[in-house]
Amino acid sequence: MSEQTPVGPAIKLPILDISNPDDSAVGKTLLEAATKYGFLYVDSKGTDFTAEDVQRAFELSKAFFASPAEDKEPCRIQSNNRGWSGMHSETLDPEHQRTGDFKEAFNFGEFASGKAQQPLPKVLSPHEDEIGHFADLCTKTCSRILKLLALGLDIPPEFFTARHDPCQGPTGCTLRYLYYPSISAPATASYDHTVDVRAGAHSDYGSITLLFQRPGQPGLEILTPDGTWAPVPVEPERGNGRESVQPGFAFPPILVNIGDLLSYWTDGLLKSTVHRVVFPLSERTGKSSQDRYSIVFFCHPLDSTELVPVPSEVVRRYREGKGAGSAEEKVGFGGGAGNLEPGKRALTAAEHLALRLNATYDFRQAASVA
Repeated sequence: MSEQTPVGPAIKLPILDISNPDDSAVGKTLLEAATKYGFLYVDSKGTDFTAEDVQRAFELSKAFFASPAEDKEPCRIQSNNRGWSGMHSETLDPEHQRTGDFKEAFNFGEFASGKAQQPLPKVLSPHEDEIGHFADLCTKTCSRILKLLALGLDIPPEFFTARHDPCQGPTGCTLRYLYYPSISAPATASYDHTVDVRAGAHSDYGSITLLFQRPGQPGLEILTPDGTWAPVPVEPERGNGRESVQPGFAFPPILVNIGDLLSYWTDGLLKSTVHRVVFPLSERTGKSSQDRYSIVFFCHPLDSTELVPVPSEVVRRYREGKGAGSAEEKVGFGGGAGNLEPGKRALTAAEHLALRLNATYDFRQAASVA
């Protein structure tokens, strides 16, 4: 999965309307996309977000990353996965990266009664309510998607949402601001176009991920089954060939992808697709130079959730079709939920997240050895 892995044409993903989370037909369509691609778009008109919500979130993100390092340092990321991580702090693909990711990030943990449960930098602290509101809208959107996936799997509609309800206890849900400087920025002075990427190849750790992007700021690629990288458009084409940001559309569709836990829960039926963020070809060839900003919401179950098999006939038939013990998705702690060894306790969601984070951050690796 190195820089030399071939890059193919842009992938075409479905754009779904999730305005009715009780529509079983949409659930089936959502399930089909999640099993085929692991990625899909959600039409912004089918969510509770307004254009102002998204625009404001990007404004706050940009203001934070433009603030001086001395304002960021007191909020440096801690073992609870909250706070600021500076340039090269993360290495998502250590096997193929010579240096850490060319990005900065700020992680918000869960908000309680609209209040952050972590220190906020001074540029963001006056806007705590706005940030908490945005995180709440993300949670509501994820709940719609999870309910539709349950309908698609022919399991009780609340199977997933009940296991993601923040009112029942802490979860690993994280709202993240991301900043990827352009090639011309001082932070990328050591850039080597033959190996360096903005974010290394990886799959996401949780259940589902929401990705908000800005028009004209590409870079995301997914690894296809044939072993090539496929760029994912920020502004996908609709059936009439026009891009989505047209009058009547608030902002680009929200990109959604399946994480490791849903793949694990369904024994690999739902695809947790490997993806990365690269410097676009236009930057590498000197035709343009632009920073990339994105906002991500990582949806995770309750920390105490045991990762046991989903009681779905759809999953059972899939498992039988591919043969027992041959899970296509080998998550970090081994195999699909349907292959849990007799007498062996299922991992919890919190334990799974800790394992993945320990592999990403050097300071967590050191702490786990000490």
